[in-house]
Amino acid sequence: MPREGNPTGSRVTLHAVSSLDGFIARKDNSVSWLDAHGSVYEAGVSISEEEAATFVKAIDCYVLGSRTYEHALELGWPYGDTPTIVVTGREWPPARESVEFYSGDLEMLIREKLAPRFRNIWLVGGAMLSQRFLSLGLVDEIRLTIAPVLLGDGLRLFGGFLPEQRWDLKNVVAYKNGFVELSYAAATT
Repeated sequence: MPREGNPTGSRVTLHAVSSLDGFIARKDNSVSWLDAHGSVYEAGVSISEEEAATFVKAIDCYVLGSRTYEHALELGWPYGDTPTIVVTGREWPPARESVEFYSGDLEMLIREKLAPRFRNIWLVGGAMLSQRFLSLGLVDEIRLTIAPVLLGDGLRLFGGFLPEQRWDLKNVVAYKNGFVELSYAAATT
């Protein structure tokens, strides 16, 4: 169930990039397939660097799991100075002033710690954390980008333990690189 009675006006968006067959990483947890270059989809749109920068500035806070955090450190920190919460049970050395580590109740994290301070909260990985957020009803919007690649095996974004949920399609955007973004809002019925 999506969040009900959200008096703070904050919004939690689950954002993920998936292969056509529903995987967000290979079995070895690598995501190098995201860089695959393929044919150009002429009818697709492009986003300028300025448009992308403006969009990213509207995100107030990121939430991610420890594996996604490891990828971000390895690939070059994409979150800038935006406050970032890493949900983990592991001990980590301090890395950046904007990064905070959290271990505990996820409902408390959103309702008491983040929602009062941030309006636009993005959950950006990984699979287990996203599934926990969905099962607890902490997600208001899903932005799923589908990459034009079949992996055959790997880490699934949506596991088999989620309850049935309905979502309303709000937007579809096809990009020149062949990726397609699907935007869903929590169903109101």
